[in-house]
Amino acid sequence: MSHRPAEQQRATTEVEDRRLASGTSWKELADHIGRAPVWTVAALLGSHPMPAEEAASIGELLRLSDESVAALQRQPYRTADDSVSTDPTIYRFRELFSVYGPAIKELIHEEFGDGIMSAINCRVSLERRADPDGDRVVVTIDGKFLPYQW
Repeated sequence: MSHRPAEQQRATTEVEDRRLASGTSWKELADHIGRAPVWTVAALLGSHPMPAEEAASIGELLRLSDESVAALQRQPYRTADDSVSTDPTIYRFRELFSVYGPAIKELIHEEFGDGIMSAINCRVSLERRADPDGDRVVVTIDGKFLPYQW
């Protein structure tokens, strides 16, 4: 069950419906507001509040209701939605961090010292890379290091 308020859930559904009906890609939406695709999709799916100008611009492009444009601007609840954890792609990311997370943590501490990589102040990108054994998905997470302050 989603922890998002009903108006944000309706906005997400309207965005997805209008995007598909219009044949507009996620990348086209991101380009339309001058944002990175991963951030744009996360915002349009309800994980980030959109600035009013960007929400209005997307609303105009997709012909969204005024209620959906307003909902895109609201501060979201950033809680885990257990219903998506069974999606194969999301499950594989969880598996990836379950296997490699401790190693990545150790390497961050060795390289930077006692601290964390910020998930708040980060950039995430995705690209496709051709490979003879089948195309590769390249995900880059560029996070700011935050030292622990004692």
